[in-house]
Amino acid sequence: MQSLVQLPAPALRGVITHYAGFRGRVGGNGITQTALPSRHAHLIISLANPIEVVAMPDPRQRPGRFHMLVNGLQDGPAYVSGTAEIDMLHVFLKPPGVHALLGVPCAALGNCVVELSDLWGAAAAVLHERLLAARSWPQRFAVLNATLQQRFQPAGPRDELLWAWRQLAQARGMLPIAQVARDIGWSRRHFSEEFVAAFGLAPKAVARILRFEHGCRVLMDEGRSLADVAARCGFHDQAHMTHEWTRLAGTTPAAWIAQQLPFLQDYEVSAGDDERTSTHSRR
Repeated sequence: MQSLVQLPAPALRGVITHYAGFRGRVGGNGITQTALPSRHAHLIISLANPIEVVAMPDPRQRPGRFHMLVNGLQDGPAYVSGTAEIDMLHVFLKPPGVHALLGVPCAALGNCVVELSDLWGAAAAVLHERLLAARSWPQRFAVLNATLQQRFQPAGPRDELLWAWRQLAQARGMLPIAQVARDIGWSRRHFSEEFVAAFGLAPKAVARILRFEHGCRVLMDEGRSLADVAARCGFHDQAHMTHEWTRLAGTTPAAWIAQQLPFLQDYEVSAGDDERTSTHSRR
């Protein structure tokens, strides 16, 4: 499979971390793939077969097929039925980017999936047609930049909540929620209510996701033992990490390493630094 990663236009870097494009054959039809929780919301555009979502963390989300899939933050694994032929574009959205680019609060998409046309109407089909007509990856990324810059309307959570998100992200989830609330000057209950209303997940859930994400990155980059990863990433012990991993990834760390890590692309797991990603290709 061929993949390419690119930063968005400078005007969009406050709301989008990066783009990824990938095309080729990956196994066969019907292979179930796991979509992991992360700090990102996602816009995934298929220019080949539709994306078949088998299950989301919220059981109220019915299975469906999507050409232009949008989902918010999720606190558990999602499952997608794979196809042999893949031709996709993936936009990694920072939570404020959901409101600024898609027109709805991030909380409205928590643990669920919708078609982009549900949010944009006919403009979604126009984007899809323009991407189909583009002849190269640079042209496709240029179409995304042009369209998303046209749609960009500054909007999003309160400054206090954006600050709190940054603190949790910089600490990779290893920061007491009560401390963040105190630093803002809010009670923990009020902070949690406002955070959920803005992002769709509680701050404790986001901290768990950030810690899990950091564990994934440590395993990818350094290949440490599970005990070392547990200690480095703020888990009480290896048993605690296994419990959390199973809740978030749907499998134990050992099974995840064997089944998913070999196929995970670098751009799929944040390094804890939004500026880390640069343009590169991978085959």
